[in-house]
Amino acid sequence: MNQTSNQTEPSPEEQIAEFVASAAKQPLLDAAFELWRWRYRLNSIEGRPTAEEVRINRTLTPQQMGEKYRYDRDHAHEGPMFGYLKRAHPRADDDAIRKAIITAVKFEGATEAHFKWDGDFWACIVRAVAQAAAEYPDFLETTYRDARNNLAYYMK
Repeated sequence: MNQTSNQTEPSPEEQIAEFVASAAKQPLLDAAFELWRWRYRLNSIEGRPTAEEVRINRTLTPQQMGEKYRYDRDHAHEGPMFGYLKRAHPRADDDAIRKAIITAVKFEGATEAHFKWDGDFWACIVRAVAQAAAEYPDFLETTYRDARNNLAYYMK
């Protein structure tokens, strides 16, 4: 019997629960970075952006898109990310959750800001994350590894 024919894709709730459960195994700050790293997948599962948001986004100028991108990053702690992290760390104080999200977003931004492609690609990735890690030293080594992989994916 073909097992794949009887298997169904997990529901959106089950998929999100998997991300939350994975993040719950980590300290708050690292969980925030993990969930932030998966924000596009989480948004997709949740049906964001909506068709209407996509329609509106397509009308934005590059400058307006940049402003929207910055706004979304600056306010990540006020959106769905807060709920995901609260589910992963239900005993954490709300202010600590917001601070962890803000720090994770700023850390990712620092990795991007430090990236300069001037030589071997991977060496440039490692250097950029090391520079960002010097500014944000409170993550686990596994988070820095994930940050290197994340940066390499987006800079390729």
